[in-house]
Amino acid sequence: MRHVSSLVEVLELQAARRPDVAAVTIYSDRPGERPSLSFQALHAQAASLAGRLAEEAVPGDRALLIFPSSLEFVVAYFACLMAGVVAVPMMPPRRNANHDASAAIMADCRPRLALTPATEVALRGTLRERLAADGIRQVPVELTAEPEASRSPVRGANELAFLQYTSGSTSAPKGVMVSHRNLLDNLAMMRARLGNHADSAHVSWIPLYHDLGLIMNLLQPIYLGASCVLMTPSGFMHRPLNWLRAIHEHRAEVAAAPNFAYDLCVDRFRPEQMDGIDLGGWKIALNGAEPVRAATLERFAATFAPYGFDAGSMRPAYGLAEATLLVAAAKRGERPRIREVSADALKTAVIAVPKDAGDVLPLASCGSAMDGLSLAIVDPETRRRSPPGQIGEIWIQASCVAGGYWQRPAESEAVFRARIEPARAEAAEPDAVWLRTGDLGHLDADGELYIVGRLKDVMIIRGVNHHPQDIEATIAASHPSLRRDHGAAFAVPDAEGMDRIVAVQEVERTQRHAFAEAEVISAIRAAVVNNHDVALHQIVLIRPGTLPKTTSGKIQRSLTRQRWLDGALEPWNAAPASADREAVSY
Repeated sequence: MRHVSSLVEVLELQAARRPDVAAVTIYSDRPGERPSLSFQALHAQAASLAGRLAEEAVPGDRALLIFPSSLEFVVAYFACLMAGVVAVPMMPPRRNANHDASAAIMADCRPRLALTPATEVALRGTLRERLAADGIRQVPVELTAEPEASRSPVRGANELAFLQYTSGSTSAPKGVMVSHRNLLDNLAMMRARLGNHADSAHVSWIPLYHDLGLIMNLLQPIYLGASCVLMTPSGFMHRPLNWLRAIHEHRAEVAAAPNFAYDLCVDRFRPEQMDGIDLGGWKIALNGAEPVRAATLERFAATFAPYGFDAGSMRPAYGLAEATLLVAAAKRGERPRIREVSADALKTAVIAVPKDAGDVLPLASCGSAMDGLSLAIVDPETRRRSPPGQIGEIWIQASCVAGGYWQRPAESEAVFRARIEPARAEAAEPDAVWLRTGDLGHLDADGELYIVGRLKDVMIIRGVNHHPQDIEATIAASHPSLRRDHGAAFAVPDAEGMDRIVAVQEVERTQRHAFAEAEVISAIRAAVVNNHDVALHQIVLIRPGTLPKTTSGKIQRSLTRQRWLDGALEPWNAAPASADREAVSY
């Protein structure tokens, strides 16, 4: 690709080079209901809307994008880029949702406009009233029959392209300021590392207000001149194997999702639903946005190998919004690396060889740092580089690291402009700034990155580190009545001020009417003691679908902890409307 300074130029270039290629298609399992836009049509539609936006706002104003996964979202996003309006993708508020981040996002970025579907009769909940009360003008977006084609205005590489609000898995959502340069550099890194090209069609069900859905699954194919096929998140959750069918039907090379999605495909596997599906063309099955589990890689590959899926296509990866998106991944064609480490040593923040078979913990590598990106493992307390074999906080240095958090100078300084302290007084560290990720990991001698948890989530019991995702996985596997990837473990102080572990776990829908409480609780306690040498203070069993999660499926442990403290968790045997009842706990 010739030198470009913005995503606006990228789309304009693809519209000229590949005018009739379908840029975006909306997938439906109903034949004949798959609307699409070519690169030329997408550019024309976006340019037409950009003209309207220029009459309503000035460059630098913020605009909420409140859409489901749709052609209108894509048009609205590029229209904002063309008009110099800062796009703010936001999850459409869900009816009766317990956790709605829209109010916090609106208060933080103070938008001038709210772009919404033209067919939406009424915005859900109280959002319409909130928009009116804050003086935010609603702009309905619909595709025009014959949009006026026009040349896009030139946008600078350092201009703010959009605000990517963090998921809020450990804190209130913050707006990451992503520039055109950040996007272009990370998209180029992805292309080089994953080997993607103009024929690398992508299929995605990840919502477009999430960075994995927006940047990896939409902007990457547009950057390449490749086709993107969008499904709805609800469609995937109800029929996950339709994702695989869409990959087959559109001959997609790339499809990315969080770890739980691959587990869900295995859990919902039915041979009759895979009839005629060939996954041999799927070259990049990117697994990211939450901890990657070695067991998941093995289960998925074993289940779908008869349908042409190559285990070498599985691509564990690591990234975060503050670095635009992708930070580490293995190259196309490389098989994922699994390293067996000592579970006991990991509790003391050390990577070591297992003592025996009972001490083995498999860790999946997320590959090496992207070209042009530097990684460091740093002691979060001393801010010195951790010695080899020691777990520490992952720090990043790269041109794709965003400019900071919107209107949060103190947090931006602490997170985006950290400095590594020299190990000794006479030693020296380059005078460079680093991004603190808050994630814990290890770099091996080959530069492979292994993620072990979140700094804020680590539980220290009797001087031993316990990572919640490990305990959660043990609990979910302890009994068939429990939902995989639907549990949270966190620490709370007891009367003496000592931390104790509370486990919150969803019950499988199919098990609710024949649920043996005593048997399940006994299985959980035994599994946690045997695998982690720690006793649970309390076990809370809740209704399916009620564990707080982010839009990408990350468990919101801090919010779950607060709901436990407030007595607001729904017990497994409660009716759906009984949110005020106390959860069943042991």
